[in-house]
Amino acid sequence: MTPGLHARILGIGLVGPGLTAWDSGAALLREPAGWPGTPTVVPPPQRLPPTERRRAGPVVKLSLVAADQAVAAAGLDAIGLATLATVFTSSTGEPSNCHALCEALAAPERLVSPTRFTNSVHNAPGGYWHIAVQGMAPSTSLAAHDASFGAGLLEAMTQVAATGAPVLLVAADVPYPAPLHAKRPTPDAFSVALLLAPADAFGPGPGPCRGLALELRAEAPPTPCGHERLDRLRQGVPAARALPLLQALARAQASGSAAPVTLLLEALPGLSLAATVS
Repeated sequence: MTPGLHARILGIGLVGPGLTAWDSGAALLREPAGWPGTPTVVPPPQRLPPTERRRAGPVVKLSLVAADQAVAAAGLDAIGLATLATVFTSSTGEPSNCHALCEALAAPERLVSPTRFTNSVHNAPGGYWHIAVQGMAPSTSLAAHDASFGAGLLEAMTQVAATGAPVLLVAADVPYPAPLHAKRPTPDAFSVALLLAPADAFGPGPGPCRGLALELRAEAPPTPCGHERLDRLRQGVPAARALPLLQALARAQASGSAAPVTLLLEALPGLSLAATVS
């Protein structure tokens, strides 16, 4: 077990099946019986110019939309965004562009599009975000298979503890095209963003301002969602491993209760993350 990490959540972004934003999605997560589970609609990220919107792949669009929701809820202005450190995490990365590059390399001409290559790299969402906000703060991009959300959360919470400054965490995953889909089925797209700050921070915006503590424990079964279709989504999309945490935040927000709730999230093999919402 490690000493606990502590932070405060100042803003949340959410895009997924039947989930278009945190405010509306929180109600559905509290009472999943009303969750429609309709396929994810990826909205255009308004922060990008039209040309870049057309070039950006689904994981970039999902990441930026969720990130924008989180910083808007926290009330951050443009100056704050320029100095905001980020952690972007994804298990799938940008599979459509990787698929297109593989097709190009398998063709006799072997002509690779520079735009495709630029958008295929794993740090593309972080790059687009920091260019859009003119950000000069550090940015980390990582992947850890099914534990990608947990790894990103641990990294972001560690950075908050080490620097005493806010960190924006964004996790996003999208389906693979065939034939990769058969090897790594990902049923739908999902993205979540958390704006994390030191435990004594309070944001100027209308965000949830909930405390979050995190510690590593020996591996144990993750906390389920308590709803069959939501649990299938949680198990099928790596970024959706965040759903139990989002449910706890949604219920705490509605009840106004300060009673702590602890749940378990997937971490690297042999470990679990114990997350406590207070």
